[in-house]
Amino acid sequence: MTLQTPEHDEAHGAGLGSRLNWLRAAVLGANDGVVSTAGLVVGVAGATDSRATLLTAGLAGLLAGSMSMAAGEYVSVSTQRDSEKAALALEKRELATEPQAELQELTELLEGKGLGSELAREVAEQLTEHDALRAHAEVELGIDPDELTNPWHAAGASFLAFTAGALLPLLAIVLPSAGARLWITVVAVLAALALCGWTSARLGPAPVGPSVLRNVAGGVLAMGVTYVAGTLLGVVGV
Repeated sequence: MTLQTPEHDEAHGAGLGSRLNWLRAAVLGANDGVVSTAGLVVGVAGATDSRATLLTAGLAGLLAGSMSMAAGEYVSVSTQRDSEKAALALEKRELATEPQAELQELTELLEGKGLGSELAREVAEQLTEHDALRAHAEVELGIDPDELTNPWHAAGASFLAFTAGALLPLLAIVLPSAGARLWITVVAVLAALALCGWTSARLGPAPVGPSVLRNVAGGVLAMGVTYVAGTLLGVVGV
């Protein structure tokens, strides 16, 4: 009689956490695009119903926001990558000059993860023999030498995510008629924010309800404040 091994579809691999972080960042970038552009166009809609003005303001906000997100992500990730490369270079020098001290350090780190002293020593020796730098990078530094963060990928992902999010309120405010555009925009934005909140919570994982509520409440606040400001400016003729 042959026993059937049940299928096991759970994802594994060193890159899983990295991929989830990228996906979470994309969701947050899209969320920022929705909120910032919605606040901008709703504020302008409070002052004027000119489609051309709304389109100009929305496009300006989309481009400024997406470029700002991309530039900020590039600088941030470049700094992180430089730090990772510097840490790996230092670890490589220490392995060359103090191999026994590094072996002992790796052993102690493995003991800290729950291995017994003898087993930790054996594992440390085998890992060192196989690839000492990789072993220290992963156990000591939490870095995969083959998957260093790429600033260009991060910048591009942020640009695309923000742009995708910003397009929704922009199209919602300029395509409908003047009498319906504000409410259509509000409904579309709140639906998108609820989806972003749900997705972010599921990637966590975290409770869905509070995440969606926070996201929607933030969008309502942003649009409410900018609409009131735009209306007041329109009243005084600014």
